[in-house]
Amino acid sequence: MTASLRHPEKAHRPDNPIQRKPEWIRVKAPTSQGYSETRSLMREHKLHTVCEEAACPNIGQCWEKKHATMMIMGEICTRACAFCNVATGQPAPLDPMEPLNTALAVKKLDLQHVVLTSVDRDDLRDGGAAHFSQVIAAIRKEAPQATIEILTPDFKGKTGAIETVVEAKPDVFNHNLETVPRLYPSIRPGARYFTSLELLHRVKVLDPSMFTKSGIMVGLGETKEEISQVMDDLRAADVDFLTIGQYLQPTVKHAAVDRFVTPEEFESYAGLARGKGFLMVSATPLTRSSYFAGDDFQKLRAAREKKLLKEA
Repeated sequence: MTASLRHPEKAHRPDNPIQRKPEWIRVKAPTSQGYSETRSLMREHKLHTVCEEAACPNIGQCWEKKHATMMIMGEICTRACAFCNVATGQPAPLDPMEPLNTALAVKKLDLQHVVLTSVDRDDLRDGGAAHFSQVIAAIRKEAPQATIEILTPDFKGKTGAIETVVEAKPDVFNHNLETVPRLYPSIRPGARYFTSLELLHRVKVLDPSMFTKSGIMVGLGETKEEISQVMDDLRAADVDFLTIGQYLQPTVKHAAVDRFVTPEEFESYAGLARGKGFLMVSATPLTRSSYFAGDDFQKLRAAREKKLLKEA
């Protein structure tokens, strides 16, 4: 599908030529049997994944291992962020069978850790919070072995939405800031930086034991000083886990890559974040919110236990 057909709402934007990727950012096209089996399972249960919809560069590696991030509430988003490859428009009504179908897919894949994300659903009274809760409950019933990580939208600040999701007891509550505050008007125009920060803080107020997580992209024109400030803001909100990855331009109608950040710079960011007190940090060119999420969850849990022992 061409960029103009998939993103008609972005057709008025000027074209931004896509830069050639450096060697450290290139990945092989997915061809493995595991990839094909995971893809077939998603089709069988009529599920969407952010892996496909957002054109994630890690899809081959993750799907080969039967790791997939389920994208609930459809494939059409109510917002048009300049970095995102998910289509924008008028979403379909929620599928009442989606909670069960998602849970059955988790069971068939025998996932030990599942990541759930969604499109923005500003058309819904609660932003889709109750649907998140229903999916979590279905997975708990059908696949009790799985720990659950959610990556939510901001729910447009709708009353009671965060409370509804926290009450469903996911193991990790993730909400991405995506970029630095200065770039929000051009990169994330439908969102507000401090609304997202307050969401993460509110989760900790409601349940101090719940792990919280957030992520940002680099290569959009931000400065190191701005990234350091975002880290400080997240730590002030008591966020446990930070991911930092390279922004990759999906089509010519999306925001241009300002530059490709080197692996050495990512190492520097990781060291800076650890020094600020995050329990876990993942910062590499190909890092994404759900990349190796299960492994990182176990490390995160171990890091908290180690910290509690030191404080005892």
